Amino acid sequence: MVYRDIHRIRHGTGVFVGQLALFGRLQARCCAVAVALFAGMAVAKLLPALPVARYDLLLAYGVLLTCVCHLLGWETRREVAFVAVCHVLGLVFELVKVHMGSWSYPEPALTKIAGVPLYGGFMYAAVGSYGCRTWRLLDLSLTGYRARGTTVLAVLLYANFLTQHWLPDLRWVLGALLLLATSGTWMHFTVGSRRHRMPLALSFTLVGFFLWLAENIATYLGAWRYPSQSHGWEPVSVTKWASWALLITVIFALRALWRTEPARGGPEPVARPPLPSA
Repeated sequence: MVYRDIHRIRHGTGVFVGQLALFGRLQARCCAVAVALFAGMAVAKLLPALPVARYDLLLAYGVLLTCVCHLLGWETRREVAFVAVCHVLGLVFELVKVHMGSWSYPEPALTKIAGVPLYGGFMYAAVGSYGCRTWRLLDLSLTGYRARGTTVLAVLLYANFLTQHWLPDLRWVLGALLLLATSGTWMHFTVGSRRHRMPLALSFTLVGFFLWLAENIATYLGAWRYPSQSHGWEPVSVTKWASWALLITVIFALRALWRTEPARGGPEPVARPPLPSA
């Protein structure tokens, strides 16, 4: 009896470690575009003075990276279009925030509009790419998803982030409503031969945390600068974690409505009955 219990524990631990390692590899593949983007930022920071502005180089690099991803088959045409929409939404967001002094892009560039370099939307585009690749590589599906309510709240959250400088900031009220709207919503995903699930709200929280970490890396590399970093880099406020967790719902809701091309023909469902969970 004791031997069998020890065997089960060892077997369970081995399965857990194997699943965790495979999940990590899949996530690394999902983050490929974001990692490549940050690598480009790091290289640009190390380059000596060039006749071309660093922000302009990053714009050209971002466009080239998008083309390479499509040519390699990492992203379909519709996924590239989705990523482009995320870029545009990000640029609009940047234009408002930079105008209000929330952060700045201190370096000169030819491709700057109202203080925002056009490459500034690529972080949002990278998030959109991550969403597409995660949906496909992990074979995501949703159960209990309230599409209309979640989408409306995502739109209101995006609008709130744009108008909070003139109107009352309702992010916490909208966040509480989002928790209600997503209560009972499960995200199902495949790792190897096993099917898992997690609450949708938890996935927003986890993605928001890693975006906050990415923002720390990006500001350290000089991608942009917060007022508190004007005299030298310091960590981004942890409150940005919550902001990213809420803002990610905009990209998620748009992705859930997008219907990208599936990997194996036929329409891709937004929700379907889950397989047995591991």
